[in-house]
Amino acid sequence: MSDRPRGLRGWQRQALDAYAAAGEPADFLVTATPGAGKTAYALTLARGLLDRRLIRRLIVVCPTDHLRAQWAEAANRFGIALDPTLPNQVGPIAEDFHGCVVTYAQVAARPALHERRATSVSTLVVLDEIHHAGDGLTWGEAVLEAFSSARRRLGLTGTPFRTSAAEKIPFVRYDTEPDGSLRSVADYTYGYKEALADAVVRPVIFAAYSGVARWRTSAGDVIAASLSEPLTRDAEMAAWRTVLDPRGDWIRHVCVAADTRLTEVREGMPDAGGMLLASDQEQARAYADVLAEVTGEHPTIVVSDDARASSRIEDFAHSDTRWLVAVRMVSEGVDIPRLAVGVWATSYRTPLFFAQAVGRFVRARRRGETATVFLPAVRPLLSMAAELETDRDHVLAAPKQPDPGLDDADALLAVETEQTEVKQWEALEAEAQFAHVLYGGRAVLGDEVSPAEEEFLGIPGLLSPEQTAALLKSREADVKRRAGVKRALPPKPETSHLVHEQSSALRREINRLVGRIARQTGQPHAQLHAQLRRTVPGPPSASAPLGVLQQRRDKLKEELSPS
Repeated sequence: MSDRPRGLRGWQRQALDAYAAAGEPADFLVTATPGAGKTAYALTLARGLLDRRLIRRLIVVCPTDHLRAQWAEAANRFGIALDPTLPNQVGPIAEDFHGCVVTYAQVAARPALHERRATSVSTLVVLDEIHHAGDGLTWGEAVLEAFSSARRRLGLTGTPFRTSAAEKIPFVRYDTEPDGSLRSVADYTYGYKEALADAVVRPVIFAAYSGVARWRTSAGDVIAASLSEPLTRDAEMAAWRTVLDPRGDWIRHVCVAADTRLTEVREGMPDAGGMLLASDQEQARAYADVLAEVTGEHPTIVVSDDARASSRIEDFAHSDTRWLVAVRMVSEGVDIPRLAVGVWATSYRTPLFFAQAVGRFVRARRRGETATVFLPAVRPLLSMAAELETDRDHVLAAPKQPDPGLDDADALLAVETEQTEVKQWEALEAEAQFAHVLYGGRAVLGDEVSPAEEEFLGIPGLLSPEQTAALLKSREADVKRRAGVKRALPPKPETSHLVHEQSSALRREINRLVGRIARQTGQPHAQLHAQLRRTVPGPPSASAPLGVLQQRRDKLKEELSPS
């Protein structure tokens, strides 16, 4: 590989050397953090193999149609002509092209066709974001059928793990761990931590916002909770969904804070853009209205049922428009280097989606650039933000042993919670309050700053995490005024802590009593909990008011008392 083009990053050169040292194998897996330059690495490798006539064709498989065009455009810069529009209805690849770019869905639809394309001549198959081949048995089998006989396969991924680790990823090697689980093995790994040290990616600072949320349950009870206090899973999700309500003050406040940050970043990066991630299309359009109102500029909206979604992404990438609102269209592989500010306005909580989405903000263009992502201060997001620099593998867990029983009070509560997800919920109101920033796995509160210092703090690239925290905290009053937040929610009653303790004690007592009845009758705990809810109607114990918990406790005691 001595004819490598100049300008490669250090890790790309090392990965090319690793491929050559491995004897140019049939399978090679590269794990590199989003924004590191996996596409350039793969095309450099392919160009070298084509020049040495070790392959005559290149086939790239990627997750989405938008990425097909992106791959073809990048390949053209390496003198490789790839057809990004070749459908399954057309069999052979035209002689004008070195190969084609297809999606995993296309391969799954007609694996035999793609096998013929990959075996008619010596072919390198690049499996971009190869973890998608583990999305299900059908896709995995199709990829295996289509490309098992190809001369060479190169797997690329920035997130080699799945939300549900159920299926092996094709063409990936696994080692067996002492506990019986299987862990993926990459032939070359370049993590976010290394890329950060090399200034290949931007540092990401997470601005966490807390606040009190109020919502009404299906039983008609009004519950208030702060995002920053320990909550049950159901309560946490209800509070999370409440603060994300497009009609509420929380999202408006955070949008203003994020837009203010974007204005500051634009002093040093004039074309810097922001992206707000929504849970669904309805919310995306509602959030776009909020952004238009607080910024005076209508954002670009990208949703999956828009036929022009890809062109909208492309237009935004090359414009100076301030904001983009998207659901899942801009979560993986899409290259918009000017994105520097994000708002996490979605309830998605998987490590896979988090890593992919945050990866949209880390693509560095010059030294000194930073990215800021605003998010709710909820436990799942804060945990993933704190672990951003942790390398992950794809792990298939060992088979679970039968559960010996659920006598522990917390385990019993978890069983009941699993059985009774929040099915009906109504957001009432929520306020936003800056909590802290997260950087490098640590939370930073920040001290107050003087007006003179704020000018310095607005210079992009010079802010430490402490200074960013101080700046966000000092701007809270201005942000509230700009957002039009007329009042803060009334404080929770002073006795709320005592009520919380009483409720926790009652839930533990209920679980102990249910455990005793289960041992006497042999009935499953979940069934007993369900019967109890029918006898004493109301929300599940995790979110039930004190009076309901007391009635359920008393009912269980009656059943246990001798007649």
